[in-house]
Amino acid sequence: MKGYLTLLILGAFMLSLSSCFLKKGGKGKSGVPDDGQLHGLPPTARQSMNRPLHMVYIPAGTFHMGPSDEDISYNFTTRNRQVSIPGFWMDATEITNNEYRQFVTWTRDSLAFKILYGQGINKDADTTAVDWKKVAAIKYDRNTIEKLNELNLAPDNRLYGKPEVDPDKLVYRIEYFDLPAAAKRENAGHPRKEFMVKRDQKVYPDTLVWMRDFSYSYNEPMTKRYFSHPSFGNYPVVGVTWKQAVAFCHWRSHIQNAYLEKKKLAVESDFRLPSEAEWEYAARGARSNSMYPWGNYYLRNKKGCLLANFKPGRGNYAEDGGFYTVRADGYWPNDYGLYNMSGNVAEWTNSYFYEGAYNFVSDMSPDVRLDAKDSDPPRMKRKVVRGGSWKDIGYFLQVSTRNFEYQDTAKSYIGFRCVIDLAPKMRK
Repeated sequence: MKGYLTLLILGAFMLSLSSCFLKKGGKGKSGVPDDGQLHGLPPTARQSMNRPLHMVYIPAGTFHMGPSDEDISYNFTTRNRQVSIPGFWMDATEITNNEYRQFVTWTRDSLAFKILYGQGINKDADTTAVDWKKVAAIKYDRNTIEKLNELNLAPDNRLYGKPEVDPDKLVYRIEYFDLPAAAKRENAGHPRKEFMVKRDQKVYPDTLVWMRDFSYSYNEPMTKRYFSHPSFGNYPVVGVTWKQAVAFCHWRSHIQNAYLEKKKLAVESDFRLPSEAEWEYAARGARSNSMYPWGNYYLRNKKGCLLANFKPGRGNYAEDGGFYTVRADGYWPNDYGLYNMSGNVAEWTNSYFYEGAYNFVSDMSPDVRLDAKDSDPPRMKRKVVRGGSWKDIGYFLQVSTRNFEYQDTAKSYIGFRCVIDLAPKMRK
């Protein structure tokens, strides 16, 4: 009898144990039917994020990359060739002062949290590990600012003794895996840390570019007001280096993924700068052989109105309605809904500038990337810049015109916009 009770207890225990792994209807805890067949198992995260704000979808397609007209410089850096591009999302406008200010403010608040509730910004530079409920309670009055000594200007750098945040101390920590480097080698036997990149990046734009870029020219008002005055809030941010633009993309990815994880949604791809080929494909707006985003061959419409913000004629800067930059959504968008792909400000791309790149890149989503270090020679730091700007002549507005700038250099006529690759469901 005792053995029989033991058997009943053991049987009840095994039944209860099996109920932990089987759901009603004969399905396991994972939701897969327990019938010995292959059904597949979806990820635990739910799909998906909302449509990205202020972005438009660029459908997959094929186009002729390179000059649609004569190569007037005859340097043969843009040989025409056919390439195919997968679909992606792109910012409808260049990143504006208001949008970039969110990044700067976020970085300031994260560092303020480290000072007020942590061990200081010199102890732990991780700007992402922040309790934002405590940050929301911070009031930036004079007493609070006085407590942020590590973040403030030194007393001998202040005007009238007013405590202010030192822009050079607004530093964002970037951490990511160098996937191209990992892809070059077999991962077996190589620890993850070999492909981890960690660096600090100053985020405040260089407002002095307005004076530095133009010798013997009075541009002090733009230096003092362009990034800080509300009238320029929806104008494209400038004075941002390629490295700062990359940091912005990392930050934008971080705040998006942090939200998705909190809501138990699937984490999406990261925001990034477009490749040179993606930029040209998007700028053409499905007009494969056109010189400009609006078509051929002129910079004015039939009424004589200029179609972009650039330097018309011999320097009539005011003729197009803007002496310097104009609003990021100024002028008419191209057929994809993208504003100012030509003119206003030139734009950083993610691609390394190499004169002969068109001769060897793939015909499938071509790109040449090089993550140059600070110690590398200047030639390795050249990044492709596209689109022309408010101070350029019409030639640089052609969608095929290539130019470059050094990745650690800021200019008053270079901005950027982001792209992101999303799952197919988001493309509808």
